[in-house]
Amino acid sequence: MLTERQLLILKAIIDDYVSHAEPVGSRSVSKRDDIHFSPATIRNEMSDLEDMGFLEKTHSSSGRIPSHKGYRHYVDHLLSPGQLSKEDIGNIQDVLRSRFHELEEVVRHSAKLLSELTNYTSIVLGPEMFESKLRQIQLIPISDKQAVAIIVTDTGHVENQTVHFPERINPDDLEKVVNILNDRLRGVPLYKLNEALSKEIHAVMKQYVNRHEAMLNVFHEVFRQHAREKVYFSGKTNILAQPEFNDVERVRKILNIFEEDQLVSKLFRSDQEGMTIRIGEENHFAPFDDCTIITATYEAGGQYLGTVGILGPTRMEYPRVISIMEYLATDLSKKLSTDYKE
Repeated sequence: MLTERQLLILKAIIDDYVSHAEPVGSRSVSKRDDIHFSPATIRNEMSDLEDMGFLEKTHSSSGRIPSHKGYRHYVDHLLSPGQLSKEDIGNIQDVLRSRFHELEEVVRHSAKLLSELTNYTSIVLGPEMFESKLRQIQLIPISDKQAVAIIVTDTGHVENQTVHFPERINPDDLEKVVNILNDRLRGVPLYKLNEALSKEIHAVMKQYVNRHEAMLNVFHEVFRQHAREKVYFSGKTNILAQPEFNDVERVRKILNIFEEDQLVSKLFRSDQEGMTIRIGEENHFAPFDDCTIITATYEAGGQYLGTVGILGPTRMEYPRVISIMEYLATDLSKKLSTDYKE
């Protein structure tokens, strides 16, 4: 447990380092208006904080920099919500109050706005085919426990997937299921199929189909596979402006990652609603060991649609970035729920 004095000193060092990207010494901390301790006392506390893993000492200076543990403690216990400026709020509202013809336009403009407001790389995940709707589904048996599910969209796009049933399925039941799905789900956007399956199809299948739960589970997985997320980037090269990333080889590896949409989606997709903050090694991905990823989910009508995310250095202006993310995700959800509801 850190003492009140240690907490003040840790916060002062992080604030200073975020602002100047230079190791922080005791004299610099002692000059702050909110610190009333002598440089000697501060040095002793800094040494203790280093021993506890909250600070690190660089080779080129007697000053300290925050460790990943220090940032995590700061975010969890010392962070005060940032107050967005009227300009930031106005910029967000200007974009989200615009009328777009497609949902994809909203998401793409949101990524651009987030990058411009933070000067970091922004990543927004959203359904790959916002506007594509189901035209038809076919189910072709290939054994007593396997079938090929064929999805046809209103744009003519066709995809197929082999599905496995946990037990033998009667062909008559398969035919009933296909008829129910085509009757009830034709015209439903792909990203809403699972929601419709739970709300509208479950009761009908329970009434007419044997082993309906097994059938439902299979089709939940089929529809989940077809509601893939698309990655929208903005400010990919913003990372070059950060002093921590002056190693060309290191930046090259990160930029190469941006070319792999599936990997980016895996790294940035949030498995829980709301906001998540992963600092350094918490990303479990070596190229991002000195990066922070902040994500926030957005929805429409109570249904998860995607994730907005920021990639920046661990030396990040957390209060402002978190406030921007929260505001944008909330307003984006409101817009999608209002403008694009069925």
